[in-house]
Amino acid sequence: MTRRLAQVAKKVGVSEATVSRVLNGKPGVSEATRQSVLTALDVLGYERPTQLRGERARLVGLVLPELQNPIFPAFAEVIGSALAQQGLTPVLCTQTKGGVSEADYVELLLQQQVSGVVFAGGLFAQADAPHEHYRQLAERRIPVVLMNAAIDGLDFPCVACDDAVAVEQSWRHLVSLGHERIGLVLGPSDHIPSRRRLRAAVDAAGGALADEFVERSIFSLEGGQAAASKLLDRGVTGIVCASDPLALGAVRAVRRRGLRVPQDVSVVGYDDSAFMTCTEPPLTTVRQPIEAMGRAAVELLCAQIQGNDVPHSELLFEPELVVRGSTAQAALPQTA
Repeated sequence: MTRRLAQVAKKVGVSEATVSRVLNGKPGVSEATRQSVLTALDVLGYERPTQLRGERARLVGLVLPELQNPIFPAFAEVIGSALAQQGLTPVLCTQTKGGVSEADYVELLLQQQVSGVVFAGGLFAQADAPHEHYRQLAERRIPVVLMNAAIDGLDFPCVACDDAVAVEQSWRHLVSLGHERIGLVLGPSDHIPSRRRLRAAVDAAGGALADEFVERSIFSLEGGQAAASKLLDRGVTGIVCASDPLALGAVRAVRRRGLRVPQDVSVVGYDDSAFMTCTEPPLTTVRQPIEAMGRAAVELLCAQIQGNDVPHSELLFEPELVVRGSTAQAALPQTA
């Protein structure tokens, strides 16, 4: 008990006597200090006293599918800052291969009595993935916001970038440069945003898109390289990718063939994540409005925490095509 008092007092910057008053429900402590002590208990992994367990912690779970893609740390920074402005503390939960699962993270967050959870990407976007942990959150009436398109049946507010518009912008850009054989690198077949992008690409292509011009991959540089290599075998001169790491993999595949980007093959990414201006060539990509999306997600979450009703629907944000050096006029066909 003494060790716990000392650790919590040090964390909050108050005396052990103040911590003791909070834990024993004694008067003489400001509400701000009281909440800070309770939050410190949660962060340090201590159980709250029985009489205080009914109150939710001022903690919010922020669940990310990975950190290798720079877009997710960018979202974490925006969301974390917006939560802090509301007096909430983010608990970062990042999935790693062979590590803690998303469902396990949800169980841990429930044990900590979090005030809410933001999922910035995750299994909710995959039709064939397990979703029981989301239903568990709904049954317990935990405020939740999803960032990205979700499967049908998950009744949570959702913030997303308009995937259809993103693909349309990329496709029309390549067409305007004279590209006729355009390939598409998407995520897995059960990935809802990728399904939307495929439908948009079919529409942009005039209602038909041959299967040979569509490749699927896990979201990684290596996956993008493998998928793009297959498209290059089929003679594409332009490649639209579902993420920036996939696009960088496509650039590598082009170079491994002894070809050049953009002189021989143009490549378009998606996200406009950090350092895409520093690649060689700088990557043409579709920018997600990260700041606006992150803040909207926190606003929706805080409204739920405060007991207000929010639309359990999708809030779509407009993307922006950022043209850089990885796209150019299609090369004229060689004549004999």
